[in-house]
Amino acid sequence: MRVILAPMEGVVDDLMREMLSAINPYDLMVTEFIRVVDQLLPEKVYYRLCPELLHGGTTASGTPVRVQLLGQDPNWMAENALRAIELGSKGVDANFGCPAKMVNRSHGGAVLLKNPEKIHEIVKAMRNAVDQSQPVTAKIRLGFEDKSLFMENALAIYEAGASEIAIHARSKVDGYKPPAYWEYITAIRKKLPIPVIANGEIWSAEDASRCMEVTGCDSIMVGRGAISLPNLAATIKISAPAYDWQQVLKLMLIYSEKELSGRKSSYYPSRIKQWFGYLNRQYPEAEQLFRQLRIYKTADEIIRQLEQAYAELMEIEKQQP
Repeated sequence: MRVILAPMEGVVDDLMREMLSAINPYDLMVTEFIRVVDQLLPEKVYYRLCPELLHGGTTASGTPVRVQLLGQDPNWMAENALRAIELGSKGVDANFGCPAKMVNRSHGGAVLLKNPEKIHEIVKAMRNAVDQSQPVTAKIRLGFEDKSLFMENALAIYEAGASEIAIHARSKVDGYKPPAYWEYITAIRKKLPIPVIANGEIWSAEDASRCMEVTGCDSIMVGRGAISLPNLAATIKISAPAYDWQQVLKLMLIYSEKELSGRKSSYYPSRIKQWFGYLNRQYPEAEQLFRQLRIYKTADEIIRQLEQAYAELMEIEKQQP
C-alpha cells in the first residue's frame, strides 16, 4: 500500500513537508499548486514552491516530491509540465479539485469538472510533453455542483494517458463537509485499469483501513488528517502509536524554530494558529492551549506559551513514579 500526502494550499509548504516526512514513511508528497495562466513560468517559481527540486526532488528524509500544476490552457500546462520534470519533479500532477472561488472564476481547479473534454485535452497535452517514464497524474473531486459527471471525468483522465488518478470523494459544493462518498471511488476503481488513489475523511489508521476496504484501493491520500495527527502515515503504514500531546508540542517547538529562521518568518503567528485549528480535532489539550495563545500577535509571545506548556508537561512526567 501507499500513503501520499495531499497538496494543501497555504498549509503544506516545503517546511511542513520536511517536518512530516521526517516522522512518517510517506511514499510521495504533492506540492501546493503552481498557477499556470499564459506563459512558461521561470525556474524561480518552481524553486520557491518546491525547493526540494534543488536536492534531487526529494525531502531531506528522501521522500519524493511531485509538483502540481493548476491551469486551463493545455499548451501552457504541457510546457510547464515539461519544465517541472526537467527541474527534477518526480512526475507532474494536474489540479482539477481546488474549490477556491478565485481559482474557479478564472476557469481553473474544480470548475473544469464541468468540462470533461477540456480535462482530457489538458492531461493529454501534459502526457505528450513528458517522457513516458515520468508519471503524469491528476487529482479531482467527484464534480462541481453535483456528481453526475464523476465517471466521465475519470475516464477522460485515463483515456488522455494519465498514469494514475487521485479522487477526493466530494464535489466542489460539498466542500470539506463529511461524509466522503467513498463508494464513488469504488466505482471508478472498478472501471479504470490505472491506479486509483482514495482521498477524503481519513483521520486515523482505522479510517484508512475502512477506506481501503470500501474502495478496494491500495493507495490513499491524506490531507487535513496529516496535520491533525502529525504521524498519521506512520500509524497507517507501520502501526506506530499516535503521537501524544507532549510529542506534538515538541514537534511544534522544532517547527517554530525552523519557521522563524526561514523566509516566511513573518507569517509564523498565523501559521502556528492555523496548525492549532487542525490539532483541535485530535487533541483536547490543543484547544485549551490555543485559548491562551490566540490573543498574542508576536512570535516571541507565542513561543513563550509553547515552551511553558512543554516545560509543565516535562515536570509532570518527572513527578510520575
